Amino acid sequence: MSMFLDTAKIQVKAGRGGDGMVAFRREKYVPNGGPWGGDGGRGGNVIFVVDEGLRTLMDFRYNRHFKAKPGENGMSKGMHGKGAEDLYVSVPQGTTIKDAETGKVISDLVEHGQEFIVARGGRGGRGNIRFATPRNPAPEISENGEPGEERELELELKILADVGLVGFPSVGKSTLLSVVSAAKPKIGAYHFTTIVPNIGMVRTKSGESFAMADLPGLIEGAHQGVGLGTQFLRHIERTRVILHVIDMSGSEGRDPYEDYLAINKELESYNLRLMERPQIIVANKMDMPESQANLKVFKEKLQENYDEFDQVPMVFAVSGIAHQGLEALLDATAELLSKTESFPLYEESQMLDEAYYGFDEEEKAFSISRDDDATWVLSGDKIEKLFVMTNMERDESIMKFARQLRGLGVDQALRERGAKDGDIVRIGSFEFEFID
Repeated sequence: MSMFLDTAKIQVKAGRGGDGMVAFRREKYVPNGGPWGGDGGRGGNVIFVVDEGLRTLMDFRYNRHFKAKPGENGMSKGMHGKGAEDLYVSVPQGTTIKDAETGKVISDLVEHGQEFIVARGGRGGRGNIRFATPRNPAPEISENGEPGEERELELELKILADVGLVGFPSVGKSTLLSVVSAAKPKIGAYHFTTIVPNIGMVRTKSGESFAMADLPGLIEGAHQGVGLGTQFLRHIERTRVILHVIDMSGSEGRDPYEDYLAINKELESYNLRLMERPQIIVANKMDMPESQANLKVFKEKLQENYDEFDQVPMVFAVSGIAHQGLEALLDATAELLSKTESFPLYEESQMLDEAYYGFDEEEKAFSISRDDDATWVLSGDKIEKLFVMTNMERDESIMKFARQLRGLGVDQALRERGAKDGDIVRIGSFEFEFID
């Protein structure tokens, strides 16, 4: 069973802030002590951090829920509650984080030690010491902590490699990787021997080095899910140079040039931008009979399909088994890498706008609907957050919440919708009567 996992869906929830406290200073020889309730502590963030020691998303197969701790409640003597520690979640290099609901990319984590806050903890509620005024020097008002962010995420691992080996199954990709690097991929005389990507570090005799990935074999229809399908096509996206490995011996009765066209068609169908990456054609198995004749025909067909203005891909005749022609191939690959910049993986339309955690004045603060039982229902992020942060055990806090609703225009909006004295209004699970 393969232990390689490159996609996962998880849920993250940041910690809620601690509740503020209502307390009063009562000490001997201290007349009119006043309010002394402290603020709640900040809830913990959920932070993803890149760990170069990880290679797959296997850890997320068994643990799909990540919840940070809440902040401590405020205390008497004006003491603030302790802020909660952030929850750090390790992910491998090359992990893309997407919003599961919208499909937008939130962040792309590629550098070792890179951190990104995927869910922010709620701020702590204010204690009654914060609400003291000359008109109300002894308030019995406090706030509950702000709820932490909660979201569902899709994680997608696209391995980090400079060079990707692509081609039909059994064309010698794994053998080539095992010869030019210290990687030990599985090698066998049957299709789809490679079912997970393998990465090896390659060093040329001139001292250049780069990472090479052996990707599972493609077949026609891969972009639609045939064979191993799109499961591993995504890993080609991070590569800067593609080595297109072709069985030039035609040992399985296929035409090498038709193989070349078919694989390019699959790459183009999956992601048109993959065709922007420079390719080097690796004519493999040149130690086999008929390879020389097939290579001559291949080059003629290749030349016919490129006009004088197009640059014909370089073709290197090699034999992975016999270790022939590899040095020239690696030198050319290193030189091409030195001239090739990284390709942007995502366009702006695919990226989620930078998160803003304040209140947008243009955003509607609430909406009104009506249930089947004729109850008026108030909903909306702004109004629901105010409700959650209101301490419903204190009359002064409830009156403060009522003033906030009036200030948002809820009373007037209900009147315009036809609300009358005695009608029931609901926010979440809390119900109250509307009084005109």
